[in-house]
Amino acid sequence: MENYYKEYEEIINNLDGKKSLLLHSCCAPCSSSVLEKLKDKFDVTVFYYNPNIAPFSEFERRLKEQITLLEKLKISYIIAEYEPNDFFTAIKGYENYPEGSERCKHCYYFRMKELAKFAKERNFDYFTTTLSVSPHKNADWINEIGKELENEFNVKFLTSDFKKKNGYLRSLELSREYGLYRQEYCGCRPRKKETSETNKN
Repeated sequence: MENYYKEYEEIINNLDGKKSLLLHSCCAPCSSSVLEKLKDKFDVTVFYYNPNIAPFSEFERRLKEQITLLEKLKISYIIAEYEPNDFFTAIKGYENYPEGSERCKHCYYFRMKELAKFAKERNFDYFTTTLSVSPHKNADWINEIGKELENEFNVKFLTSDFKKKNGYLRSLELSREYGLYRQEYCGCRPRKKETSETNKN
């Protein structure tokens, strides 16, 4: 099994100056500990691209929390368009697959491809995502996709598994410290349905 955090540390330790990094964030709580790790190593810009989140009121609530945190930390950000139909196209045929299945892998790829494309267009040195800070996300898939997109778009992917070294626990601490809203599900409509059905039982 790959040690993605070790790869991350090797990249960090061999940086030649402060590089620009486009960081995809899924939400404010997950971004909190990741930004703590990265903001002194890179010139970070957060890319908030999450058309998987439903309903729109939930998207707005998470976006508001994200902006509040970023402005507090003085981190620049880009808010991408909310086009949920693009998400449903990306997971077509996998809508009824459970959490942690191929449905999630397609969702990772869908958002990370847009991230890599944008990083290339705007001449960022690196791109990466906060997704691996969650213990519910598959770090192998995330890093495999990142490396694939690095080759496709010719922009460096920052390998990592941000849950390591107490990254996830630190995100919980920072969420309490900043008073951040923490959601009960990843954001997508299929997962929300699963969570609702679980809570009924």
